[in-house]
This record gives sequence, structure tokens and C-alpha cells, in this order.
Amino acid sequence: MASSLTNSIFLGVLWSAILLSFATTLLAAVSSLESEAVALLESGWWSSYSNNISQRCNWHGISCNNAGSITEINPSANVIQVGDRFGKLNFSSFPNLVLLNLSDRKLGGNIPPQIGGLSALKYLNLSYCGLSGELPSSLGNLTQLEFLDISYNDNINGSIPPQLGNLKNLVSLNLSWNQFAGVIPFDLGQLTNLKSLLLRVNNIDGSIPSEIGYLTNLIDLDFSGNMLVGLIPFTLYQLTNLATLYLHSNQLEGSIPPNVENLKNLRVLSIYDNRFTGLIPLALCRLTKLEIVYLLENEINGSIPSEIGKLNNLKYLYFGANNLTGPIPSSIGNLSKLQAMSLGSNLLEGPVPKEIGNLEALRVLHLSQNKLSGSIPSSICNLSKLKALYLDSNLLEGPIPKEIGNLEALKVLYLSQNKLSGSIPVQLGNCKNLSTLDVSYNNLSGIVPLYIAKLTNNSLITYKGDGDCYFINDKAFDGNKDLSHYACPPQTKSGRTPYYMKIALPIVISSVFLILGCLLLSRFKAKKNQVGPLTTKNGDLCCSIWNYDGKIAYEDIIAATEDFDIRYCIGTGGYGSVYKAQLPCGKIVALKKLHRLEAEDPGFDKSFRNEVKILSEIRHRNIVKLHGYCLHRRCMFLIYEYMERGSLFWVLSNDDEAVELNWIKRVEIIKSVAHALSYLHHDCTPPIVHRDISSNNILLNSSLEAFVADFGTARMLHLDSSNLTVLAGTYGYIAPEVAYTMVVTEKCDVYSFGILALETLMGKHPGDLLSSPSSLQNTKLIDVLDKRLPPPTSQLVAQNIVQAATLALACLNPLPKSRPMMEEVSKKFVSSQKSLGIPLRIITLSQLVNHEMHIEGKKETCHV
Repeated sequence: MASSLTNSIFLGVLWSAILLSFATTLLAAVSSLESEAVALLESGWWSSYSNNISQRCNWHGISCNNAGSITEINPSANVIQVGDRFGKLNFSSFPNLVLLNLSDRKLGGNIPPQIGGLSALKYLNLSYCGLSGELPSSLGNLTQLEFLDISYNDNINGSIPPQLGNLKNLVSLNLSWNQFAGVIPFDLGQLTNLKSLLLRVNNIDGSIPSEIGYLTNLIDLDFSGNMLVGLIPFTLYQLTNLATLYLHSNQLEGSIPPNVENLKNLRVLSIYDNRFTGLIPLALCRLTKLEIVYLLENEINGSIPSEIGKLNNLKYLYFGANNLTGPIPSSIGNLSKLQAMSLGSNLLEGPVPKEIGNLEALRVLHLSQNKLSGSIPSSICNLSKLKALYLDSNLLEGPIPKEIGNLEALKVLYLSQNKLSGSIPVQLGNCKNLSTLDVSYNNLSGIVPLYIAKLTNNSLITYKGDGDCYFINDKAFDGNKDLSHYACPPQTKSGRTPYYMKIALPIVISSVFLILGCLLLSRFKAKKNQVGPLTTKNGDLCCSIWNYDGKIAYEDIIAATEDFDIRYCIGTGGYGSVYKAQLPCGKIVALKKLHRLEAEDPGFDKSFRNEVKILSEIRHRNIVKLHGYCLHRRCMFLIYEYMERGSLFWVLSNDDEAVELNWIKRVEIIKSVAHALSYLHHDCTPPIVHRDISSNNILLNSSLEAFVADFGTARMLHLDSSNLTVLAGTYGYIAPEVAYTMVVTEKCDVYSFGILALETLMGKHPGDLLSSPSSLQNTKLIDVLDKRLPPPTSQLVAQNIVQAATLALACLNPLPKSRPMMEEVSKKFVSSQKSLGIPLRIITLSQLVNHEMHIEGKKETCHV
């Protein structure tokens, strides 16, 4: 009986304990849910969406488990505006949160340390958030984390916390495009589950830690765009699963070791812009999965191994800007998938192998600045997809092959500074897409064909007399002593009239009289229409062109230009001629008209519509104003604000006008272009990259104020696209990286601006100055300024010149990431200045490059 009573008491106590434990757990769960609800409400994130916390699991971007506890927070930026309320969320209130995605929410401020309290978190994305400050070490507490992305915040700085080495479950780590400094912590070698490690474009220095070799599951490794030094650790070649290896734009050195062949799965090897030496190892040619090889801009020597032809999956091969010698191996012709090849700026010699003609997929071939000899093989003309061909600065001789006319896709052709002879083949006129041509400094003879010059965007054509004679003022044809830029149709010799002329002549004369009669009648009608009734009928064309009927606008333009008579033509641009016209309201405008054949070409039609789209959406005082456009079955044209003084190039090339362009006006021109580009890059959504900033595309009004023009090649820059492009722009202004990456960014415009700014100060293109960087060391700024102007006597003017030159040189940094943004350049121009620390006459260009000038009361720097 006593035993039974004891058992009953024991069972009662046990059940009481169980019930108490259950009650406690239930109360804790209820308390946790209430805590989550309160945290959501107090964050203010959903204040404009809902305040009914009982429905929180149905709120936008919120997911819950079966118990009602929040597991995911993933609000859309266009629905939930987080902004500076990021730090108001009590992260410790979400014990079951697995996913937090706030990418592209423009949060700003620092990452709160409390985020380390999300103990169950597996996915954290804070990319493109505008965050700043240092990473909190508490991130190391997120031991369940598998995905961490804090890239593209620009202002996150400090060192990478070694505590990240605690995240043993991490599969992907992306800290790219920030301002991290210091070394790569060796603790990252503990992340043995890591498959993707991306630290690109920061300020990380030191060497690559050997512990990286422990990450044997790694597939993608990107340390590019930093300041890493020393050798690649041998342990890195243990990463046999590695598919992409990006180490470019650092200061790494040493040779490529034979054990690189251990990376059997490697598809991308990008180590350009470093200090690597030695030979191209044969082991590299055994990585048969390679698709992209970027070795350019190093100090690699020796010859290109013939075994390179075994890489039959290769699509991009870039060995340019090294010290390679010997011939181009004919085995390169086996690379049937190759789309782009750059071997330029080496010491290669011998002929261009005819086997290159086998590369049917090739789009870009860059062999410039070598010692290649012999003739241009006609087999190159089999490359039907070729868009850019660079053979300039070699020792090539013989004629330009007439088969080059087969390259219908060709847009860029550089053959300058060789020993080519004969005439420019008429078949070149078949390349209807050709936009850039340079055959200067050869031994060519004959006459520059007008129809070939009109294909390109760098030809300045002046018509003489009745318009049949022409003169081509274009440097692209200079340096050929027997090549004439001037031509007129041959005069008919006196003598017996051919039989066919006796029949044809009366017909021609009758036709001419008939046409003249029609023209006189149309001109009479046009003049009649220009009186009062036309203005009343059509209104003010200048003010209402966007609401104007296209047919009427076309008729007005026909009357104003007398059917685009050559007398009204003031120049030829990239894809059409430019005419000066006075509209019915009395306003003078410039008309960019596509030639008839061009108007029928889809490529030119695309450029035309691109320019209309861009210029109709942007408004800036230093961007040429578009009054309207006309789409007509006979032609298409754009109606621009007329610029009385023409292009900056024209003014600088004319001594009298260049003198009128004094130092104050020149600095103002540079400032105006900077402000316009800053607007395009930072105030337009999406950003707009002009892609062809040159002195020909900067127009000046009667007061010599500058306006950016010619947006035919401009491009909307979408962050979610690759921005790969066909090479566009004017030779001498194109950023160096475009030739081998074919990627467009706003930093391409920044480089072109730097060239333009120096050209404005020097009065000529700075090509000779930039071709030898060592010459900057002792060259004084005063010695490169335009000698047609007296040296500045005003201290303020001198300050402005120094500032403009300093910013121009900063924009010409060969590393895109080291160039300033145009927004920063624009702001520098409007910031207050103090006196120069030293006289202008002793300032050297190297001082400007190294930012050693005191122009704002402190050491001048260009942060990027």
C-alpha cells in the first residue's frame, strides 16, 4: 500500500514537471513570437504597408514556419523602403531567421553589430546597399551561414575580420568592390566548404596566404583589382576544382610554374596587369578546358609555344603588352572557337600566318606594335565575323588585299605605320559597317576614294567648286606621299563625239531642263509657303517640333535647305551629313541627315534611334539640345541647336581661333565637359556612357561655350548585364582596357575625358606625350601648354590650369578602378582653391601624377 502511494506521488510529480516544462516552452514560444512582432513593428520598415502584426506572416517579403516564427525577410525595394531604418531592426528577436536579403535597398550607414545575433541565418545579402564603415566582427557568430554577399558598397573599409574564418558552413563569400585594406586573413583557409571566394577591387595588400590551398572545393577565386604582391603560393595549384582564377590588376610577380597543369578544370585564367616574368609554360597548353586566357601587360618573354593550338575550347586569347619574341605559330589556326585574339605590343616577327584565316568565329584580331613582316594574307578576309582588325605599327608590305571587301561585319581597321603600297582597294567600299579606318604612314598611292572616306566616322570632307571636287582633311590618310586627298572628275577631251553620245546627249539635255523646271517650280512654291500663311498654318516650328507633323516638318526642311543642297552642308559625321538651316520662325539649326543608303541600313537606323532616345530624355546645359527629328520615307534627320563655332577640334587646329580660346575659356570647356559627363554617369537612370568623347564631338557656340554632342554610339549602362560591346569611339581617345576586354563602363568615358582635357590645354592631341610615360618625370607643365598662348600671368588662372591638368592625368590611369568617377572630377572643379605651393614654371607632370600639388590647402588626391 505504501509502495503504491509512493508510485502515485512520483507519477504526480513527474506529470507536474512535464506540464510545467511544456507550459514554460509554450510561454517562451509565445514570448518569442511576440518579440518578433514587436521588432517588426518598431523597425518601421512596413509602416507604409501594414501595422496589423497578427497578419505579419502575410506581409510583403515575410515568410514564416508552421509555428508562425519568421524564417525569411526579403522585401522588394519598390514596395518596402528600408533606407536609413536598417539599424532600427532588432536582429536578436529572430531566432529562426534563415534568409535576409536586402540587396540594392540603398540602406546607407554601418552594418549593426546586432546582426551577429541571427544564429540560424544561412543566407545574408547586403550587396549594392551603399553601406560604409567596417564589418562587425560579430559576423563570425553566424556559424550556420552558407551565403554571404556584401559586395558593391564602395565605402565599406577597414580590414577583413579574421572571425569570418569561423563560418565553417560558408559556400559563397563575396566582398568585392569595397574599400577593404590590409591583408587577406589566413583564417579564411578554414572555410573548407567554400566554392566561391570573391574579393575583387578593394585596397587589399600583402601576399596571397598559402592557406588558400586548403580550400579544395573552391570553384571561383577572384582577387583581382587589389595591391597584392609577391608570388602565387604553390598551394594554390592544389585547387583542382578551380574553374575561374582572376588575379589581374595587382603587383604579383614570378613565373607561371609547370604545376599550373594541376588545375585541370580551369576555364578562365586572368592574370594580366601584373609583373609576371619567364616563359609561357607548355603545361598551360595542357589545360584543355580553358576558354579565356588573359596574360597581357606583364613581362613574359620567349616565344608562343606551338602547343597553344591544342586549346581547342579557347575563345579569348590575350598575350598583348609583354616581351614575346619569335613568330606567331601557325597552330593558332586550330583554335576554331576563338572569338578574340590580342598579341599586340610585343616583339613578334615573321609573317602573319595564313592559318589565321581558319578562325571562323574570330571577331577581334589585335596584332599591332610588333615586327611582323611580309604581306597581309588574303586568308584573313575569310573571317566573315571579324569586326575589328589591328595590324598597325608593323613592317607589313605589299598591297592591301582587295578581298578585304568580303569583311562585311568589319567596323574598325587599323593599318597605319607599315610599308603597304599600291592604291586603296575599291572593294573596301563593300564594308558598309566600317566606322573607323586608319591607313596613315604607309607607301600608298592614288586618290582617297570619296565613298570609302564617307564610310568612316573620322573623315572631314570639304567640297570644292560645284560640289563634284572634294578634299579629305583626315589624319587617317596622312603620311602617304603619293596618296592624294584631293580629287575632281576628269575633264572631257575635245574631239570626235562618240556615237552613243549623239543618242544620249539630247536625252540628257532634255532631262536636265525638265529637272531644272521642276526645281524652279518647287523653289517658287517653297518661297511662297514661307510667307505668313505657312507660319500661321504650321506654328512656330522651333518651339513645337516635338508635336509637329512629320510630313510638314519634312517639307519645311526641304524648303530651308533647298532639298539638302550641298551649299548648306557644313560637315560629315559618323553616319550622316550635317546641314545648316534657317527654320520658318527664323531660328538657325543644325540638321544631321542620314545618307539615303545609310537610312536603309538597319545598323544606321539603330544608331539614329539611339541618339533620338538618349537626347530626348536628357537635359543639361552642356549637352547639345535636340529640338526634334523627322522619320520620312526618303530620309531621316535630327534637328539640333546650331553651334556657330563648330567643333573644338576645328578651333584648336586653326591658329587664329585657337588664340581666341584663351586659358580661362579652355578651363571652362574642360569643366563643362566634366559636368556633362557627371550628369550622364550619375544623374541618369540607367547611367549613360557616351563612348566617343573626342574634340570632334565637343561643339562650341558663339561664346565658345562647350557642348557634348554625337550620341550615336552612346550606351545605357545596365548593372545586370555584361556590357560587352563592339569597339566604338575615336582612335586616340579609347580607353586601353576596351581593346582587350570589350567591356564598356563609365571609366571608358573618364579616360577619354582625360585625353580631351590635355588636348585642350596643349592645343593638340597628347599622344606623343603619353606614348613615353618616363618622359613625364622631368617634363614641366609649362612646356607642354599650348605655345600659341602666352603663359598665364594670373595666379588664379595658373591654379585652374594646374587643377585641370592634375585631374586629366588622374583620369588617364591605366587601371580603370584607379580613375576617379566623373562626379568627383566635377565636384573638384567647383570646390574652393588656395594658392599654389610652388610657381607654375617649375611644376612637373610627375608632381601632378603623384598628386604632390597643394591646390586646396592640403595634399591633393583623387579618391576612387
